[in-house]
Amino acid sequence: MTAFPKNTDVFVVGGGPAGLAAAIAVRLKGFDVVVADVRQPPIDKPCGEGLMPDSLEALRRLGVTLDDVEQSFPFRGIRFYGSGVSVAAVFPEGPAVGIRRTRLHEILIQRAQEAGVSMLWGTRVKGVQGETVLLDGAAVQSRWVIGADGQNSRVRRWADLDAAGHDSARYGFRRHYRVAPWTDHMEIYWGSGCQMYVTPVSSREVCAAVISRDSHLRFDNALPQFSELDSRLAQASAFTVEQGSVSASRRLRRVFRDQTVLIGDASGSVDAITGEGLSLSFHQALALADALVSEDLPAYETEHRRLMKRPAFMAGLMLSLDRFPWLRPAALHAMAFQPAIFEKLLAVHVGPPAAVPAVS
Repeated sequence: MTAFPKNTDVFVVGGGPAGLAAAIAVRLKGFDVVVADVRQPPIDKPCGEGLMPDSLEALRRLGVTLDDVEQSFPFRGIRFYGSGVSVAAVFPEGPAVGIRRTRLHEILIQRAQEAGVSMLWGTRVKGVQGETVLLDGAAVQSRWVIGADGQNSRVRRWADLDAAGHDSARYGFRRHYRVAPWTDHMEIYWGSGCQMYVTPVSSREVCAAVISRDSHLRFDNALPQFSELDSRLAQASAFTVEQGSVSASRRLRRVFRDQTVLIGDASGSVDAITGEGLSLSFHQALALADALVSEDLPAYETEHRRLMKRPAFMAGLMLSLDRFPWLRPAALHAMAFQPAIFEKLLAVHVGPPAAVPAVS
């Protein structure tokens, strides 16, 4: 039978990467931290499985490095394919890393354990009432409660923080193939009404995903649009089943109320095509830890908005190629003709969290 603590400084609801990052960051500031999740690790989620260079910088500040991790793969940049052309650019500050979501989760759990975080797996949180977290058969008193329970956050609902200034959704489906990566870039293929992207996640595996506004579009329906990719994957073996998830673009009006505060997808999100979801979570965790030290959650909310600006800007820019099909050929051909344009856009994309170019 699980022994529940009677009290703690910080209680984190949700043990995915965002919740674990928050727990680690807060624990490193000296707080007692408990994490609870109804699921058992390792926890998976359909996503592109690429960690951009800014993600890796934030992870290093949490004491997590992926330089020599088995079952991972460094990649140097991003390549766009579409309208008969391709254009590529490398990251200006070093490589990104492709890694299976389950492997990343194991690494974050190990780091949290090293830091002294208490973890309650298979534990359902039934509610939050002020400073009391209600569990199955127990109650824990906590000075702060962090909601890290994803896009459909119950903590957000309990704290009456669901009001959004912007909310839209697309749909993604992911599959893994056993094949040696054929490139040291993440590839994004632009097609009619969808994008497919491929991330190398080990020396023998790639992650392939499709994302669109059509909830009925599946991987095998979209793949024939991209003949070169279709040909490559036809020679590989799929070893995971197709899994899907919603890619939400959501900006909340507020991310805290009283002693309850949100992080990760529970606190708002950007479209998955940016690859910035985890980076946002890790940077938010660092900002939240500072805010708890100073007991200044309004400062966290301000920093949260600042962190969201660049990914939201880049998501809007990239998705204009999806929203306006007539624009895509001209944009891709222009970048192929002048690769420096793409290089500058990529530098902004993976630059400092608040780096947003001025828009006249």
